[in-house]
Amino acid sequence: MIYFDNSATTKPYKEVLDSFIKVSSEYYGNPSSLHGMGGQAERLLKQAREQIAQLMNVQHNEIYFTSGGTESNNLAIKGTALMHRNRGRHIITTAVEHASVSETIAQLRDLGYRITIIPPDSSGIVSAEDIEKEITSETVLVSVMHVNNEIGTIQPINEIGKLLKKHSKIVFHVDDVQGIGKVPLDLYEANVDLCTISAHKFHGLKGNGALYIRDGIRLSPLFSGGNQEWKQRSGTENVAGIVAMAKALRLTMNNKEKFLDRLLSIKKHLMEELGKMEDITVHTPESHSAPHIINFSIKGFKAEVFVHALEEKGIYVSTTSACSSKKAAASSTLIAIGVPEKDAKSAIRVSLTYGNSLEEAATFIVAVKETVNRLREVMK
Repeated sequence: MIYFDNSATTKPYKEVLDSFIKVSSEYYGNPSSLHGMGGQAERLLKQAREQIAQLMNVQHNEIYFTSGGTESNNLAIKGTALMHRNRGRHIITTAVEHASVSETIAQLRDLGYRITIIPPDSSGIVSAEDIEKEITSETVLVSVMHVNNEIGTIQPINEIGKLLKKHSKIVFHVDDVQGIGKVPLDLYEANVDLCTISAHKFHGLKGNGALYIRDGIRLSPLFSGGNQEWKQRSGTENVAGIVAMAKALRLTMNNKEKFLDRLLSIKKHLMEELGKMEDITVHTPESHSAPHIINFSIKGFKAEVFVHALEEKGIYVSTTSACSSKKAAASSTLIAIGVPEKDAKSAIRVSLTYGNSLEEAATFIVAVKETVNRLREVMK
């Protein structure tokens, strides 16, 4: 089996599963309880928070645990909008955001907020200058993803953060679900106020994530209840999953140091070989793109047909974002960068991780060629 769908989800590390089982079996107390078992769970929670903060180069009290990327994005965006609704109701975002950002912002539009959507260039990159032109006295939030989940484009987060320093009342949110562990981002240097991560994208477990909230930033909570997470996110913490997430992030950062060059070599090989094939268009730009995502279209084929044909060979890829892959609509990201709708509907996403190999990449290229030829014969 060749698994090239790591942007949808990753296989948990064995050490991560072992940690989850151990904590679930032996340290299952509620961290809010006063007794000793609760104290043990609370200490594990504190240690995991400190470890994740250290790996992200922030303070431990700036890490808030959630159920994943979708919740973190909702808390960041709605929490900011509701907190500052009396000051302004203008939000700036881009046309290439994940659905958990774009749909959240669409909800706010229905509630009376004014939304400005910045279009990207043909590579999927938005301009900091274009964002600055749209800022008004009513602007309360700018939300821009770090790494695009479909084509892998890296946005100029540092540049955007630098310009927003001149507008200190505007909150800057970054969805870093696809970037963390793959593309460096210094949150302090980039002047980021809120940052989303999700454990299952870096070999942790589904149902766990975190939101970095810069010290001093206030959000309106989405959940009411027991006032956990410094009153920002009520609900009993998933201690076992959080401990497992901390371990997954540490192991991923270690693997980045060891295997990033190999990952870049795999991506380069795939981009070059796909670029040589007739009727294939590669949408991922060669520069300013992450090391693990390649998006391409095959003229004349529906994406889902090709995905299932590769699956028959034991190769797993995806169409668009996994959160949208079962919808018939073309990728909004590809449409936004000017790809014709017909080509956008034939797009395939390959997404890698540090455990993949050049041998797998070579096998994949052979399989693509064979599958294209076989399907062409069937279509004659």
